[in-house]
Amino acid sequence: MTSPMTRRTFIAAGAAGLALASAPATDAAAVAQPAQPRGKPTRFQIACMTLPYSQFTLTRALQGLRNAGYAHVAWGTTHMEGGKRVPVIAQDAPVGRAKDLSSRCRDMGLEPVMMFSGIYPEAKNGFEVLRHRLLQAAAGRVPQVLTFGHTRGGNAKVWIERFKRLAPICRDNNVTLVVKQHGGETGTGAACARITREVNHPHIKVNYDAGNVLDYLNGKVNPLTDLNACASEVRSFCIKDHRFFPESQDCGPGFGEVDHYRLLNLVAFTGLTISLSSENIFAPSVPRPAKPEGVDALARRAREYLELVIQALHRPAKG
Repeated sequence: MTSPMTRRTFIAAGAAGLALASAPATDAAAVAQPAQPRGKPTRFQIACMTLPYSQFTLTRALQGLRNAGYAHVAWGTTHMEGGKRVPVIAQDAPVGRAKDLSSRCRDMGLEPVMMFSGIYPEAKNGFEVLRHRLLQAAAGRVPQVLTFGHTRGGNAKVWIERFKRLAPICRDNNVTLVVKQHGGETGTGAACARITREVNHPHIKVNYDAGNVLDYLNGKVNPLTDLNACASEVRSFCIKDHRFFPESQDCGPGFGEVDHYRLLNLVAFTGLTISLSSENIFAPSVPRPAKPEGVDALARRAREYLELVIQALHRPAKG
């Protein structure tokens, strides 16, 4: 028998309905997010890219990240060296260069987890560059190479064909090629997963970037719903956030509209090793630090924030 609705339950129901209807795009699906099965905890590796230090030398970037308490690092694209912008590892650099940089990082207590490919998969020389990037990564024992498509669109058919050719090279060198969201054919995690599932190889997987999903798709796709559609393919994250007020702007984790508790909960008990590499650590709507010490402070804040999120998700189950 259905119990009658009292004035109190009517008000409560109305308030709940109003909250759901008015929830922002990033929160709407989270209201009804199911509890995730608790298998073996995911081994999250909290890293930061050197990218936030791009206006400073690579040496200063590595020193800053170590001083900010990181044990893992992702190499990000270029740094200022002697007044010139220099790639961390050039596309055509000998593989020994990557081995030397990895040793340098490890000597400082930083384990490399990922490097950029620096090329779109459909580029004319895309296969050759990606192949060489995989060999560089293997020489440095860097487990992942990151790639993504053009924001104006690409050619998924070409990606799939090239990824299938690259897959045995990935396997033989124990490196995973991961593709992340970047608009166009890679606008969502679901779109990236359609590509990797077609390739169907354990070394061709997805990197998830919730900030890019919000940014490039202007908030029209909820990262929680999107990640839920591709979580089984995800092997790493580029961590950044995004705000639409007071202006539309990428920012560091915890400064924006991404709920990292609910987001990472979707992959918190996979039993896999998944790196979380902060790509943007900056506060929205204020000038970026002019001195590296300011970047150090933001890098430390990003690490501490992610550590607290993981601690909460991996707490012992109640009951």
